[in-house]
Amino acid sequence: MPSAREIKKRIRSVKNIGQITRAQESVSASKVRQAQARVLASRAFAEKAWEILLNVQSAGTKGTPLHPLLAARADVKNIMIVLVTSDRGLAGAYNTNIVRVGLRFAERMGKPVRFVTVGRKGRDSLIRTRENVVAQFSDLPTAPTIADISPIARLAIDSFLSGEVDDVYIAYTDFINTLTQRPVVQGWLPLIPHKVEDTIAAELIKDVPQVSNTVANYEYEPSPEAILQEIVPRFTELQLYQAVLESQASEHSARMVAMRNASDNASTLASDLTLDYNKARQAAITSEILDIVGGAEALQSSIDKLADDILTQNEHDAYAKPGLPQSTLSHRSSRSN
Repeated sequence: MPSAREIKKRIRSVKNIGQITRAQESVSASKVRQAQARVLASRAFAEKAWEILLNVQSAGTKGTPLHPLLAARADVKNIMIVLVTSDRGLAGAYNTNIVRVGLRFAERMGKPVRFVTVGRKGRDSLIRTRENVVAQFSDLPTAPTIADISPIARLAIDSFLSGEVDDVYIAYTDFINTLTQRPVVQGWLPLIPHKVEDTIAAELIKDVPQVSNTVANYEYEPSPEAILQEIVPRFTELQLYQAVLESQASEHSARMVAMRNASDNASTLASDLTLDYNKARQAAITSEILDIVGGAEALQSSIDKLADDILTQNEHDAYAKPGLPQSTLSHRSSRSN
């Protein structure tokens, strides 16, 4: 059993860690409210924009895409996955889950995959597993804008238009609520619903809004090509922007829950260690009392033995003195007894 001093040091360390986790929980709680407000404010717009884009695509000329970013490739040879993770840890299984889903999806596709990572944790995990990471982006602001994610979108768009990749997916964590976050893969480029033949991989694809049966008639000024040339890249950036907002809300929620659990565990561990400390202290006090009692008994035995030795020596000296009558010696002996 550890000594009382060692247990006391552990109690102090656990309480210090508990203070840190409580501070982290408070910071994450303030951030998660802002992140939730941003993601809920933009989610309806992003979904409606995606639905309008699908309706426009279905309303176009038959068999002819209205924009290169809407054109599906007949033979998919290379795939790009934009993996969205966090820059920092202490978020429970948030980063581990989305990295696992991204790697599993890439494995099931059975095609060469290039990864673009958003966040240091995803980059580090993929480099450790020796995946093909072609670019990495980190240090996104707490409240990102379209301008902050434009370089990522431009990289994916250029790779798709140049023919380097034939499909682009976004792997991110979809925010459900504070306690639930779901890692998903969303088909990004081309901007059409992606169909995956593999059953397991298809389960990871996020469902897209359904195109209504009654196709709306859109009028374009000056021309459909000119308008789509402008809005399709913006819709492309919007899909990535929404995925980043979903990931940030999920990250802060996961970190808040993880820090709350850590704080509760620290309190429980400190209580258990305090009980162990009291037991160790009581055992030490009992041992000291036993040592004192044992020492007192040993001292008393030594004193009694010394007293008996002194009395025996005195009697021996008294018998040994010459010139004393026998009656006097007997009298002194009886008095001493």
